[in-house]
Amino acid sequence: MEFVYDDGGREAAGYKKMSGDCVSRAIAIATEQDYKDVFEFLSSKCSTQRKTRKSRKLKDASKGVYTRRKWFHDYMNSLGFLWFPTMQIGKGCRVHLKREELPQEGRLIVCLSKHLVAVVDGVIHDTGDPSREGTRCVYGYWSRNLFYTKNVLAVMNRK
Repeated sequence: MEFVYDDGGREAAGYKKMSGDCVSRAIAIATEQDYKDVFEFLSSKCSTQRKTRKSRKLKDASKGVYTRRKWFHDYMNSLGFLWFPTMQIGKGCRVHLKREELPQEGRLIVCLSKHLVAVVDGVIHDTGDPSREGTRCVYGYWSRNLFYTKNVLAVMNRK
């Protein structure tokens, strides 16, 4: 896949130091919202979520966001995005971060291992190329376009 350097407006919003804010960047890029607004909303939710045995307490979104929480899914749904899982337990990796295996039109937020990345019209937008030359496994993605997601599901079922 083609790669374009994009910080999602992080530097323009006044944030200097790089951090683990891939969730904020990906959402800002895919939704074309202001980075600061997205970051502050995610930070407010992170700071109020409870600590569990499997998750640590987060003071803000600069060190990551637990994207499996209900509030996160509700937020993404409110933005018009739907979740499409591409992996199933015991089935192995069937969809990779490569052009042929993801929708080539529309705005996606792709979930990788410990990373989220925006894909706009088949082009990766991030601060570094996470594709590993097309071998990086995609766990699922958020999309606004139902037509293109059906094409990916058809590819998955053929394998």
